[in-house]
This record gives sequence, structure tokens and C-alpha cells, in this order.
Amino acid sequence: MTTVRGRKRIGGVASPRAHSNSAAVEHHRASAPQEANPSTQRYFVQSLARGLDVVRAFGPDGGALTLGEIAHRTGMSRAAARRYILTLRDLDYIQMRGTHFELKARLLELGYSYLSTLPLWKVAEPVLTELVDHVHETCSVSVLDIPDIVYVSRVAVKRIISSSVSVGTRLPAFATAMGRVMLADLPPAQLQKYVQTAELPSITQYTLTNRKKLMAAIQVAGEQGYAIVDNEFAIGLHSIAVPIRDRSGVTIAALNLSASAPRGEADALSRHLNSLQAAARNLTAGLPY
Repeated sequence: MTTVRGRKRIGGVASPRAHSNSAAVEHHRASAPQEANPSTQRYFVQSLARGLDVVRAFGPDGGALTLGEIAHRTGMSRAAARRYILTLRDLDYIQMRGTHFELKARLLELGYSYLSTLPLWKVAEPVLTELVDHVHETCSVSVLDIPDIVYVSRVAVKRIISSSVSVGTRLPAFATAMGRVMLADLPPAQLQKYVQTAELPSITQYTLTNRKKLMAAIQVAGEQGYAIVDNEFAIGLHSIAVPIRDRSGVTIAALNLSASAPRGEADALSRHLNSLQAAARNLTAGLPY
């Protein structure tokens, strides 16, 4: 990580870490055993899925884990977990320190394999850098991976208190401005299913968990072309987001600006709406399709 004229450039794919309020939500998702889709069950390789469960066991609380902790988080027996851990160790994805195991940097190759296929990722940083220089607030790009958003690019202004959000971080879509503008572009049936079935934990006392009100908020975001979220994901954090569309007009990602301010002042972010929309158009113009 380097600092350039008062801002931090954050690159690479980090082990997903979000605000502490979301840690329990994220860990529950990360450690849940993966189930085969009935329509593809005959092709499902259970051993591969369980190996990925071991990797995901190293969740947002970070740090090294013991064999027992990994077995508990994945729902495996200690013997089974040990076999997967040793395989990942031999492949140089996990290392052992005494009685604890931790992920190795080689896992970043897998994240970069995904990022390098995203045309948006290749054009995002210079556009974000210019935007941050103009608005003097942290700006990010994410994609929708239901039920979450995943950060794929981020340029942060330098603060005394820094955020743990970085490229690769996953946040629940329903409680974020970027999530709502992307959800608004889903086909109606898919959006209805999401709202009816998604887990909606109260991350803060202001988190919108009523399904009818959430649907209304998403629809408003779609109608007005932007969303503002005030204190729903973290107290004191406000965010405004706009969709990023491909050249055919389909929403493929979202761009946001986030800032810290007292509750009730989130609407002040709307003064940056024109700048955000212009940056989103620049991102679209930089896409090959």
C-alpha cells in the first residue's frame, strides 16, 4: 500500500475484512458448508467444495487458526480437516506456525485471475483517482455477487482512522448504497426472490430490515438512478452510489463515495452526485463493450 498526495491506493485481493459490525454476518456465510445445486448434483465434486470451505474458514476476524477451529468452522471432523489442510499446505496455499495454520500470499493469484478478466478493473483506478482528487472522499467500485457486493477497486483518502474495507471485501448488498443500485437492475422476479429470502440482520439500529421498506428503497434507487445509505452498515458512515453500465445499458457494477458525518447529514453527499455520474460514464466509455 502506498500513499500518493493524501490518498491511499489499495490494490491486490485482501482477505475479506469489513467493519466489525458485519464480522459475525460475514463469518457465518464464509464458514457455512456448501451444498450442491440439485440441478448439477451429478457433476458436483464434494472434495473441491470442502477444500474451498477450509480456505473460507479464515474469515473476517483474521489471524491463524488451529486444526480444531478449522474443523468447527467447516463442520468437518478433525481428521478430514487435517487432510484438506495438509493438501493446501503442499500446494503452498497454507502454512503452519506451531499448532496454528494461516493462509499464504499465493492465494492472491486466484483473486488476480478473476480481477484480470474484468475490463472494468483495468480502467477503474485512474478514474477513481481523478474522482477522489476532486471530491476528497473515498471512492470505490464493486460488483454484485448475491447476497453480497464485492469490492474490485478502491481509492481511499488518508484518514487518522482508516477503514478495513479493501479490494476483495464482501458486504451485504441490502445494507449498502452500491448493493441497492445494482439490485434495482435485477429482473423483477429475481429481485422479488432476493428480498423475500435474503438474511437481513440488524447491523446497526438504523439498518433497514423490513422487507417491504427494503423493496421500496431499492425501487426508489432504480427510479432516481442513485442510492444514499445513512448509518445502516456502520454508525457515522454515509454512502452515495450510482450504477456503472456497459455500453448496452446493463448495470454491471456500482460506484460509490463514502464519508463519515453525523447522522442526518447523508443528504449532503448528493452534492457529489454529478461528479459520481460523470465518473460512471467515463468508466463505461473505457469498456471494450
